[in-house]
Amino acid sequence: MAKFRLDRYKPLLALGLFFAVWWIGKPLVQSFLQISFTEFQAPSWVATSHLDGLAGFWARRSHSKVELIEAGKELERENARYQIMRQRYRTLEDELSRLEAMLEMPGRREFRHEIARVIRREQSAWWGRIIVRKGRNYDIRVGAAVVFAGGVVGRVTEVHAYTSEIDLITSPDFRIAAQFEDDPRPVIYQGLPQDGFAKPHGEVRDVPQDLLASSSQPIKLVTTSLGGTFPAGLSIGTVDWLQPGSSGIFQSGAVQLDPRLLQLREVAILVPLEAGTHSHVF
Repeated sequence: MAKFRLDRYKPLLALGLFFAVWWIGKPLVQSFLQISFTEFQAPSWVATSHLDGLAGFWARRSHSKVELIEAGKELERENARYQIMRQRYRTLEDELSRLEAMLEMPGRREFRHEIARVIRREQSAWWGRIIVRKGRNYDIRVGAAVVFAGGVVGRVTEVHAYTSEIDLITSPDFRIAAQFEDDPRPVIYQGLPQDGFAKPHGEVRDVPQDLLASSSQPIKLVTTSLGGTFPAGLSIGTVDWLQPGSSGIFQSGAVQLDPRLLQLREVAILVPLEAGTHSHVF
């Protein structure tokens, strides 16, 4: 009788086992196929990026000698200016380290700037990302902060063998703690869906009621140490108006981001230095 009942339920057991294997195995297979496809595509993206750089090199070779001489002089002037700034920066860093040691303050988290070339940009109304041609081969890590001359670019979300994917600050998936310049109170920055023809923008929330902003006196939004991977003081954008939020307790407003985000060619990935090592970030 027991054997008869077991045979009766064998189809149901087999069906349940099939669905269990499918439920567990499907995400693994999808993840494997996605990673394999990305790794398969990456060499073509990298090769295309190198070819674009080679084409740019030969295009510059067509410039006249006068243009090249003028460009060289301008580059020399900029280089001299940056050398002076670098010396001043190192002097300030040494003085800051001396004061920290004197006051027995905890050491600051330091990073090295890994410069990476942008090889692909993918933008839609609901998400935005770029792909750079450096990955695990340069010790890039998931969650690393990404910056450029204008401030915050985004955050590393996926790392492959030779490429990395970065969620842009404009992406609705990007969220970070921030603060206004000269005001230590934390607020929240959130990316928003983007219009392809509009300037990059985001939103700031949980702004105290006593803060005021206008087009004639915009206030600057910067990163805070509460943001985790981002050092404090990096520029996010500017806010030129605030309005009461949905709760009625705090304000919210639009954040105007740096328009150069639409034309990124190179970015800097902040790779944390190992404990016990010391190096200047520039």
